[in-house]
Amino acid sequence: MITSISNKKIKELLALVKKSSVRKKQNAYIVEGIRMFKELEPEEILEVFVSESFENENKGLLKNIYPEYETVSDRIFDSISDTKTPQGVLAVAKRKEYTIDSILKEAGRPMSLLILDSLQDPGNLGTLVRAAEGAGITCIIMNENTVDIYNPKVIRSTMGSIFRVPFIYVKDLKKVIDKLQSKAFEIFASSLEGATEYDKPDYKKDIAFIIGNEAAGISKDILDIVEKKIKIPMLGEVESLNAAVAGSILMYEAARQRRL
Repeated sequence: MITSISNKKIKELLALVKKSSVRKKQNAYIVEGIRMFKELEPEEILEVFVSESFENENKGLLKNIYPEYETVSDRIFDSISDTKTPQGVLAVAKRKEYTIDSILKEAGRPMSLLILDSLQDPGNLGTLVRAAEGAGITCIIMNENTVDIYNPKVIRSTMGSIFRVPFIYVKDLKKVIDKLQSKAFEIFASSLEGATEYDKPDYKKDIAFIIGNEAAGISKDILDIVEKKIKIPMLGEVESLNAAVAGSILMYEAARQRRL
């Protein structure tokens, strides 16, 4: 049993929890909590760490899912956990790999994509991933300035949807948008200026919604290449909605149209 914060494995875990660069370099990320742990496929799991008290109460569960685990004292587990009330189980898992070409080739039609331009808040990203699954989004495409989807706060916010919704980080968002437009996708940018109301367009074709940075919105170079701009009407004195709320409204409008 590990009882020291100076243990090499504990230091490596802390780095994975706190640093996106380490997660990228090691091609791994942290999954914490019983529910999320159960959703991992055995082949995705690299290592499992459990608190002493969790081990005493869940030996049957551990034996069925992943019998080779490392026990950590409750005190040390609390120090590596990213939550205020740790559940006592933490897994190191392999990062998922998707490509835009494979998504476009293998997904059913019509497709609906969510494009994120420099979103920064982990809670917003996690909420959008969860809403994307509910609305039947084919894939989420993000530029490299968007918050790391493997941030523990993002993962918790997805409530497991991160395991089921394909996602891709791209270096050049403009290039991807050009590619989608060449394949007859209709791209809709969430914008306040020169925009039509969001429930007017037809979303039953291959489409993509773009949501921008919480403070700055969609970057000008992206807006310049997108012809279709949509807005969500506001009552009262509200100027705009939270990025996750706005994205969810758009995704569910597309889902509503397709359902009807």
